[in-house]
Amino acid sequence: MPRIYIAGPLFSDAEIRYNECLDEFLVEKGFKTFLPQRDGYKLSDLLANGYSISVAMRQIFDRDLDEIRNSDILVLILDGRVPDEGACIEVGYAYGIGKECIGLKTDSRSLMFDLDNPLIVGALKNKIARSFDELDHLLSKIKIKNMGSSPRREINTVECSLTE
Repeated sequence: MPRIYIAGPLFSDAEIRYNECLDEFLVEKGFKTFLPQRDGYKLSDLLANGYSISVAMRQIFDRDLDEIRNSDILVLILDGRVPDEGACIEVGYAYGIGKECIGLKTDSRSLMFDLDNPLIVGALKNKIARSFDELDHLLSKIKIKNMGSSPRREINTVECSLTE
């Protein structure tokens, strides 16, 4: 089964819920996912368990890089005037080690003149979806060596509310 690392902001309630909606969509399409807010380490938890700040931050860094290496695809959430700084590091690393990277941008804001940062667009090889449906279309075109052989299930829609 293909594995997707979801890279994006995860600090506000809205960001967390959006990430969960994206995760649900991808899982229903037949992908396995790594969602850092759910599957990764939380700085507050590590600190509460007695880790020093430097050790806790290194644990998070190492875990996330391991998970990117263990994924087939990275999906970068680009919403906002500029993407999340940590997610930019994640996509740069994924690109650098040869992973497939796709952007998801449902927001019309951009850094400059309706254009996104050329380094990010380059790492994404211009693969930027404007909706979940476009993301599904881009994902269906990716062929990855040694990627899981489970067929993707066809699902037309995902019901997801950004409010509780």
